[in-house]
Amino acid sequence: MDAERRLGPEDGVELNPNYHFRWEEPQQAHVLLYPEGIVKLNETAAAILEACTGAPSIKDGTDELVRRYGKRNLGAEVIKFLEVAHAKGWIRIKS
Repeated sequence: MDAERRLGPEDGVELNPNYHFRWEEPQQAHVLLYPEGIVKLNETAAAILEACTGAPSIKDGTDELVRRYGKRNLGAEVIKFLEVAHAKGWIRIKS
């Protein structure tokens, strides 16, 4: 799929295999580890990555976030973050 195309709610996303998502106790934060370094994630970024990369679609992940946090209308915010994560190479569209 084209790396330049915009993500949509029906797209499924997964972590790029070069990145490893985990809780890092010394940092007290979720991080993305990759061969050249580490990205420390804030709580919101970690929640979005966890929900959306573990779901069949971005919409399903967003629905999980709505259930978890009780905040409605998260779709645009989730897509915006995932587009940045996609541009940085953290995630990829499932094929």
